Amino acid sequence: MRFGKLITAIAAAGALSLAAFSVQAADPMKVGFVYVGPIGDHGWSYQHDQGRLAVEKAFGGKVKTIYAESVKEGPDAERVIRKMAADGAGIIFTTSFGYMNPTLKVAKQFPKVKFEHSTGYKRSKNVSTYNIRFYEGRYVAGVIAGKMTKTNTVGYIASFPIPEVVRGINAFARGLRSVNPKASVKVIWVSTWFDPGKEGDATKALIDQGADMIAQHTDSPAPLKTAEEGGVHGFGQASNMVAFAPKAQLTASVNNWSDYYVARIKAAMDGSWKSGDVWGGLKSGMLKMAKFNAKIPADVQKLAQDTIAGLTSGKIHAFAGPVKDQSGKVKIPAGKSMTDGELAGMNWYVEGVQGKLPK
Repeated sequence: MRFGKLITAIAAAGALSLAAFSVQAADPMKVGFVYVGPIGDHGWSYQHDQGRLAVEKAFGGKVKTIYAESVKEGPDAERVIRKMAADGAGIIFTTSFGYMNPTLKVAKQFPKVKFEHSTGYKRSKNVSTYNIRFYEGRYVAGVIAGKMTKTNTVGYIASFPIPEVVRGINAFARGLRSVNPKASVKVIWVSTWFDPGKEGDATKALIDQGADMIAQHTDSPAPLKTAEEGGVHGFGQASNMVAFAPKAQLTASVNNWSDYYVARIKAAMDGSWKSGDVWGGLKSGMLKMAKFNAKIPADVQKLAQDTIAGLTSGKIHAFAGPVKDQSGKVKIPAGKSMTDGELAGMNWYVEGVQGKLPK
């Protein structure tokens, strides 16, 4: 009798254990996102957060997303990333260049957690990298600007002199001068990713210097809003900013992180995740161009669409030779194009960009 009761008790305990296991197995995967700006910047961080929301929509209760916004690059980033890992995140996306070393450091301490770093180039067994070929969109914008500028002076608001930003300036200049060799680019460096006041002031300064087209690699709509107030045109960055400057925005480079995030989280769930590097552009759909403003003449719209088609097919390369630097020295000869390695380390201005590149 006692033996029967013991068997019953063991069976009951086993059933409880199985039930507990089932609940544990059904726990959602925690997914972390670290943003350099506020999700309301309507640019870079906003677009990454749209990717996070797409993840929630795709996986429903199978995931629980967490995020930290306006995280400074450096020690603050390391602290935030470590806390996410310690709190049980299974995969963490760190979305700014300056998060590279903090991500690698934390990844060593949490070898079972998967890390994805955006715009970086250092990887490890549990750290992957991903990026978008933003420069393709800058090249398209440059073509439009080259055809529409009246002053032949185009302004560019830049954040920090890292290869990603320099590459965008150069691609814009290449597109510009492919259709208008007389045009040139003036750059103002604001040393911030997101500061509407600084971005707006820099735009005013460029307009005062004769710029009638404004491009940017900063994250707020302030340059476009200031361009609209000044009666000039511009291009949105990272997301479609047309709502802030319906008259000024001619088009925008729109980053699509959603598909990548969904795919990588699925891989983390099914065990197929591996460290690697992805650098997608127009062809992959990671980069898209916003609807053209009706102010763009029909022939210029066609030229821009042809340029998009050429970049997508590979017929056009933004850095096909000859590529010259500011001094006129040939860096890439005719018949060749810059390799991804050369693009990733770009630290010089092409012909047509004014001023010195900060060190």
